[in-house]
Amino acid sequence: MRRVGLAAAVVAATLVGAPSAMAQTAPVLEGGKTSPVFGYADAIRERVFIESPYDSDKNGVKDIIAIDIKRPKATSTGLKAPVIMDPSPYYSTLGRGNESQLKRDYDGDGLLDLWPLFYDNYFVPRGYAVILMDMIGTNNSTGCPTVHDESDNLSAKVVIDWLNGRTKGVDKAGNEVKADWHNGKTGLIGKSYDGTLANAVAASGVEGLTTIVPISAIASYYDYTRTNGVVQRGNHYLQSLASTVTNPDRRDYCKPVRDELDRNDGDATGDYSDFWAVRDYLKDLDKVKASVFITHGVQDENVRADHFSKWWYGLKERGVTRKLWILRQGHVDPFDGRRAVWVDTIHRWFDHELYGIQNGITSEPAVDIEVSKDVWESHTDWPIPGTKMTDVFLQSNGAAGQTLGAFSGGADATTTFRDNNLSENNYLSLTSNATQQGQKRMFLSPPLKKPLRLSGTAIIDLQASLSKTQSNLTAFIVDYGPSTQTTRSGDGVSTPADAVVNCWGGSVPDDTGCFKETTKPQQTVTQWRVTKGMMDSSNRNSLRIAEPVTIGGSYTFSWPMLPEDFTFAAGHRVGIVIGANHSGYGSVNGMTQTDVTIDTKRSKVQLPIVGGYSAAVQAGLFGEAVEAPVGGTVPATLSLALGAPASFGAFTPGVDQEYTAKTDATVISTAGDATLTVSDPGHLANGAFTLPEPLQVALSKSTWNGPTSNEKVDVNFKQLVKKTDPLRTGSYSKTLTFTLSTTTP
Repeated sequence: MRRVGLAAAVVAATLVGAPSAMAQTAPVLEGGKTSPVFGYADAIRERVFIESPYDSDKNGVKDIIAIDIKRPKATSTGLKAPVIMDPSPYYSTLGRGNESQLKRDYDGDGLLDLWPLFYDNYFVPRGYAVILMDMIGTNNSTGCPTVHDESDNLSAKVVIDWLNGRTKGVDKAGNEVKADWHNGKTGLIGKSYDGTLANAVAASGVEGLTTIVPISAIASYYDYTRTNGVVQRGNHYLQSLASTVTNPDRRDYCKPVRDELDRNDGDATGDYSDFWAVRDYLKDLDKVKASVFITHGVQDENVRADHFSKWWYGLKERGVTRKLWILRQGHVDPFDGRRAVWVDTIHRWFDHELYGIQNGITSEPAVDIEVSKDVWESHTDWPIPGTKMTDVFLQSNGAAGQTLGAFSGGADATTTFRDNNLSENNYLSLTSNATQQGQKRMFLSPPLKKPLRLSGTAIIDLQASLSKTQSNLTAFIVDYGPSTQTTRSGDGVSTPADAVVNCWGGSVPDDTGCFKETTKPQQTVTQWRVTKGMMDSSNRNSLRIAEPVTIGGSYTFSWPMLPEDFTFAAGHRVGIVIGANHSGYGSVNGMTQTDVTIDTKRSKVQLPIVGGYSAAVQAGLFGEAVEAPVGGTVPATLSLALGAPASFGAFTPGVDQEYTAKTDATVISTAGDATLTVSDPGHLANGAFTLPEPLQVALSKSTWNGPTSNEKVDVNFKQLVKKTDPLRTGSYSKTLTFTLSTTTP
């Protein structure tokens, strides 16, 4: 039965584009996009082995990287093809895609028959070569996985070096293989570990990498395993992951490498170290030259959303060409959430970046945001333009409870709770608030009068004291009100037993490019955790150096929440929940039962509100607060005062000498600009006699591009007297006029 269905797919593929495959040596555009004019069934398949500079298993032999290549037959007769590469450690273990596809060589000839994912099916007929790379230590590559040490990180860089003729590759017989069919441009794409490898290679700045499409990818492995000093994945997570991706028959062999990971991971403290620095791509953002198309789910509990936001913010600062999709799902590939639009978008993206087709994609809005199930908005940037960080103060009012304020206030100066290792549900619950308020603090807005949208990264600024020298501190932002949300269970994706199957690109009997459609399960809730964040109090000043607090001392604890783009509906309440040592969010060994005293006159949250303070007031975030502007006027002022008169002292006749003198001027200006000038100095005079050499005047500053107040300006004078200059007994002097003026009063 499997062969019958696959045969039908082959016929469909043949009808699309194979007739012209042999005639084409360049891509053909249709509707502004490359069209499937190259064959798929007759595509060239290769496996190439490339020696790396790494010896990850320390056996004295350089690791070999294996790659599987599928390229149009026309590349043997003149077509110069770009490469789309998915580097991965999962091709022989967990598989790729929602259907967990593995690489398969059914006939044992050393060439792939089943190629995971749809990239080869779709892009090879459109003139691209597709490479699936086995990361060092996995599948057909040698060595051992190091979980993003350099040998992991730069496996794909070695392949790009081979593609561009900078290193040697061979076939299984040892014959040298060159990529003389390559056009010099490579794009990397992949989800999770694969996308992380793409980030790592981009951060190396390697020549020949043109673009990357990281999907749910990691920007810093420290941030993946820790949160502001709190260990998120204990029990030596790195060695566990290394074991998972290693071929089962090599796991015993690679145990010494995993043991070394255990010795160096620093799980006992959670502090940042050089071990994590090599796994941190944010520090190398200045090297990124490739364009970047990011996609990430804000409900991703595996690779949390701060990975995309920190990467995005850093790329923006450096002017890197970038594009972003934000999904309201978890650890999900957009292929399993917005399939047709996603395929079309990456098609146009790769056409533009790798074939240089001017299709306008970089002129379109750079950001797509899923605001609710399958409802998308486009924006020019993210956070949404018009978003402003807005101070929201945490106020305490005795029996009336805790509220949110537009300013510091409230009846109480402090409020204290003792943590009891609560679950997230008990932290967020309104119904259990009365009995558990002693174990948390919940600051609530009144019901909103209008919708209120957050876009970006909120920041907690907590002024507090602790009853222990160390504690984890937790915060949640919560939406209280009825709503329907894409469930966090299963990453918000489900594949029904009777799912519709659709196909993307060409097909052959063992590889159809056909995949099941997924759904997005929804749930109706009365409260929804919008975002969360945490920090270890000992890492308040440094992630590298832990600093215990003094019991009872007042400290500032400031940490970012996970980024979000979320709208609170009218009638809903905004909640800020503060806790400590949350059992479901990091290691709490030895830190429970900590008393946390919050200074409610100085503690606040910075919220990224679209529209800023005015939008918060109009939405009723602070209750019946109204805007009450406070201000004053500034009269137009230009003021110039000169210091003491300058004197050169006595001139000596018959001697070559340059005399100096100085005074100062004090400038006050409320103008948009100002200029200080001095009249023509001329020559010093003594009655009818003048010095032959002119007086020179220099100002330390003479122009301003804005207002200034009581700014001192040095006024320096020089007078040259030559030995042949006749000097008359008496005093030489000159009166100068200094003028302060403006063109924009």
